Amino acid sequence: MTTTRITKKAGSLLPPAGAARNLAFAQLANSVGDGAFIVTSALFFTRVVGLSTAQVGLGLTIAWLVGFLTGVPLGNLADRKGPRGIAILLALSTAVSVGSFLFVRSFPLFLIAAIAYASSQTGLTAARQALLAGLVQPAERTRIRAFLQSTVNAGLAVGAAFGGVALRFDTAPAYLTVFAIDAASFLIAAALIHRVPAVQPVKLRVAGEPRLAVLHDRPYAVLALLNAVMLMFMPLLSLVAPLWIVERTNAPGWVVASLLIINTLGVTLFQVRIARSVTNLRTATRSVRFAGVAMLAACGVFALSAIGMAPAGAAAVLAIAAALLTLGEMKLASGAWEISFGLAPDDKQGQYQGFFGTGPAVARMLGPALLTTLVLGWGPVGWMIVGALFLGTSVATGPAVRWAARTRSAGQVTEPSLEEEQAA
Repeated sequence: MTTTRITKKAGSLLPPAGAARNLAFAQLANSVGDGAFIVTSALFFTRVVGLSTAQVGLGLTIAWLVGFLTGVPLGNLADRKGPRGIAILLALSTAVSVGSFLFVRSFPLFLIAAIAYASSQTGLTAARQALLAGLVQPAERTRIRAFLQSTVNAGLAVGAAFGGVALRFDTAPAYLTVFAIDAASFLIAAALIHRVPAVQPVKLRVAGEPRLAVLHDRPYAVLALLNAVMLMFMPLLSLVAPLWIVERTNAPGWVVASLLIINTLGVTLFQVRIARSVTNLRTATRSVRFAGVAMLAACGVFALSAIGMAPAGAAAVLAIAAALLTLGEMKLASGAWEISFGLAPDDKQGQYQGFFGTGPAVARMLGPALLTTLVLGWGPVGWMIVGALFLGTSVATGPAVRWAARTRSAGQVTEPSLEEEQAA
């Protein structure tokens, strides 16, 4: 492959030059830190900080609960003060909170740092989404968001490699170095966000309107809840599938890593292409419904992997399941971005994105216990129940979108008709 072809291929994974590309590089920087954090955090907190596994679990659960509660207020702050400045401050506060992990050696201080980290991360997501909404035309938001997601997965892979080096050495200096890299990545992200043009803050509020209007928007709340349920696919590859492989299948242990590689590479290479088909609420609803079908199929294939297969056969079946789940993830993401942006008022994108963006926190809090109970406790039947949950939730998204569209002001959105959805 020539240098020119390589350059063109790399360019196809990046958004157009300008604000969108700077946002992509900012997310690349902090996703490198996130990847390292995900891989090493459990051992870092137990072996370096000196906490028990129960303390780590409790602390992170409390932290993400607080992060869930602070997402909307911080998103509203981005609306009122300007999303670029708030995003920079939250990137800096994330760097400080990660950096503080290098020095805390007690549970109370760990809890404070973890709460600061989770709140900063949730708020940063909302502020970045509001910044994107202010800089990019509505018709382009889902496409640009797909570029950003592709970049995020590339960064997670790089960060996971750094984390893998630390795990190989398994020493306190190695873990401390990785967490220092994590903190530095958010400082770099803050500098890159500073290069993006500012979006004017919203100064006016309609008389009598609640300060946090999204909390009174019942259709949008239902959609955020449905999205949170769909996002419970996240613990499947990172937690449930590894335990399932070890306890219920004959597949070799290295398959665990291969499933994560399939997921990361799949999103990096194909998210932008899949998002091209989502251009309005009708196609977004169709994309979410397709995601439910793909996730049901993935759960069915995961269930098959336990039926007395040889190691090679089990590995192949699990790879197919991971590919189907990755396809469902990309279809869900494409539809959810369009829905979250398209149904949010332009002057309240921060608080609305903050609310919709609490889905990952909910999935992290509730998903592990629910999914491990169903899958590891009930076996193949549990997998099919999980798959049916995904399918049912995806089907319910269509009526919820139509309900939300009907409550918007005339001309703000085009409501997808039932006939259009069925024809699609």
